[in-house]
Amino acid sequence: MIIRILGEGQYDLPEAEVSGLNTLDDTLEQAVEAGDDAAFTEALAGLLTAVRGSGSLLADDSLEDSDLILPPADASIDEVREMLTGEGLIPG
Repeated sequence: MIIRILGEGQYDLPEAEVSGLNTLDDTLEQAVEAGDDAAFTEALAGLLTAVRGSGSLLADDSLEDSDLILPPADASIDEVREMLTGEGLIPG
């Protein structure tokens, strides 16, 4: 699965690793809903770190379609709120 972190690049993650991101995504969604900036910052950093650690960074000139798009590390809570769907950032 190809996951894009906006402003950073694309990562190729094994499908088995994606399901493990759902807990981090749930934590992020809860922080956004609560309006808790400190918890939000920690949850977003954790999610992005997990993607970077589990995935392989694709070359900048790669033309792969992204299966998921995540906000940049410096995104605001309001920006992430706009990106959330009923299933968070990561469906499943």
